[in-house]
Amino acid sequence: MNNADVVIVGSGHGGAQTAIALRQKGFTGSIAVLTRDKELPYERPPLSKDYLAGEKPFEKILLRPEKFWADKDITLLTGHGVTAIDPATKQIQCGDDRSIGYDKLIWAAGGAARRLSCQGADFRNVHTIRDRTDTDRLRGDIEAGAKRAVIVGGGYIGLEAAAVMRKRGLEVTVLEAQDRVLARVAGQDLSDFYAQEHRAHGVDLRLNAQLDCIIGEGEKATGVKLADGEEIPADLVVFGVGIVPSIGPLISAGAAGSNGVDVDEYCRTSLPDIYAIGDCAAHANDFAGGAVVRLESVQNANDMANVAAAAICGNPKPYHAVPWFWSNQYDLRLQTVGFSLGYDNTVIRGNPAERSFTVVYMREGRVLALDCVNRTKDYAQGRKLVEAKLEVSPEDLADTDRTLKELL
Repeated sequence: MNNADVVIVGSGHGGAQTAIALRQKGFTGSIAVLTRDKELPYERPPLSKDYLAGEKPFEKILLRPEKFWADKDITLLTGHGVTAIDPATKQIQCGDDRSIGYDKLIWAAGGAARRLSCQGADFRNVHTIRDRTDTDRLRGDIEAGAKRAVIVGGGYIGLEAAAVMRKRGLEVTVLEAQDRVLARVAGQDLSDFYAQEHRAHGVDLRLNAQLDCIIGEGEKATGVKLADGEEIPADLVVFGVGIVPSIGPLISAGAAGSNGVDVDEYCRTSLPDIYAIGDCAAHANDFAGGAVVRLESVQNANDMANVAAAAICGNPKPYHAVPWFWSNQYDLRLQTVGFSLGYDNTVIRGNPAERSFTVVYMREGRVLALDCVNRTKDYAQGRKLVEAKLEVSPEDLADTDRTLKELL
C-alpha cells in the first residue's frame, strides 16, 4: 500500500480504536495502521500486571483477532517507524525509505519509555516496560533465575512491577526520588497507604533516593549506586520513570507543541488534516480546570479516537470525557475518576486499615476526583459526582452509611 484515505500512526489502544470507530461510523475509504510494533494491536496495561506475571498469555491481550482486521478491510503495516512527514504533499516517510500518502493522518504514536541518562543505563539487564518486547525481555531475566530487582520510580508502572516481582519471589527495592510514591498523580493519603502496603509485602522502598549510576561487569548490571555512595546489588534493574511523547516528526513538520503535540477539542493539530490522540496529545481538559494536559490512560486514548473518527466522518463532537484510570497491585484494585489537580481538601470514606476506602478530592467545596481502593461501588457512583462537580459537605461524603448516589 502506497497511500490510504486515512493513515493511523500507532497501533495501541488509540490507533486501533480509531480504525474500529471509523468503520463503525460508516467510513468506507481505505484505512492503514502504521506501527513500529511487529504484533497485532494489543492491550498495554497488562504488560506491567498479569502478562508480566505470566498469568495471561499474549493471545489473551490482543485487542482483536487477526481475522477482524481483514474482515474490516483495515491494513496493518507492522514494523514501520515514521521518520518524517510532509504536510504539503501529504506524505509520510518511514525508516525503510518507504513513502506512504494520506488524505487524513491520525497520530497515535504514544511515547517511548524514559531512560535515565546515567552510567550503566544500557546494560542488557536494565529494562523498561512499554511494549511486549520490553516485558518479554524482563520476564526472560526473571525466568532465568534473577533473585534481586531494583526498580527506579515509584509511580504506577514501578509499583505494579514491584507487586508482580514480589509475588514471583524476588527481593525488590524501589527507589523514588521524591518524598512519597505516586506524588504526581495522588495525594498524601493514598501515597502513604501504598507505601505501607509495599513495605508490608517485603519491598525495600526508599524515598528521597537519588540514583547515581548503575554498576556492572561486562554487559550486565550487578547493582546500583546511590548519590550517597550506597550500593544495592541487583540481578535486574527496571526504569519506571514515565514516557517521552513520540512527536518528533510532527514537531519537525511544524506542528505546535512541546510536552506533547497540541490539539483542539476535535483532536486536530495545527497542521491541516492531521489529528493526534492519546498519550502524546496535549489538550485543554475541562476536568483539569481547563489546564492543558497529557493524559496517559486507555480511557483517554479510546475517547480521543472516537472524537477524531467522528470528525473525519463529518459529525464532529468535542472531546469531553471524565478521566478514569485503574491499577492492580497485590489484592488491591485502585480505581480513579477525575483529576485531583488543585485540590484544597480531602475526605476519607471507609478505613484504610481495612484496605477498603475512598479518597475524595475537593476544591472550594466541590468534588474533583476520587481514588477508590477496593470500593468499586464508590467508583461507579462517584463518577456522577465528578461529572456534576457537585458541591457537597465533607461530613456527607465521609458518611459510609449513605451511598454516594444519594448525594446527587
